[in-house]
Amino acid sequence: MSMPAFSFLLLYFLINVFSTAHGYQLPHCEPVNETVSVEKDGCPKCLVFQTSICSGHCFTKEPVYKSPFSSIYQHVCTYRDVRYETVRLPDCRPGVDPHITYPVALSCECSLCTMDTSDCTIESLKPDFCMTQREFILDY
Repeated sequence: MSMPAFSFLLLYFLINVFSTAHGYQLPHCEPVNETVSVEKDGCPKCLVFQTSICSGHCFTKEPVYKSPFSSIYQHVCTYRDVRYETVRLPDCRPGVDPHITYPVALSCECSLCTMDTSDCTIESLKPDFCMTQREFILDY
């Protein structure tokens, strides 16, 4: 095979590989509407409603060789700016505060996971999981 033909084939291969990889992109970290649930001890119903959460993929790379002396930090999609809203759970027992405050994502970023605001587990329950009877807020 001559050098120009080999160069052409190599160029053709690289264009196809990179155009395919570029065409298949995962959704980037951004606020999305999601159905979530909240529940509390002393309140017999789980409240299910729509809010904005952070979701999407963050570019991450992990070294092939892991040294015991180096730290590996994985970035996750998490809250940058939030607004807090409060809902009232129905039918709570007397003496139980029926209010729950939750974050609403205004903007998101790829950052280290913060346990204060994010679920940093490997596998978690779905955001609309309830252990008690469900009550829906359709237009919130």
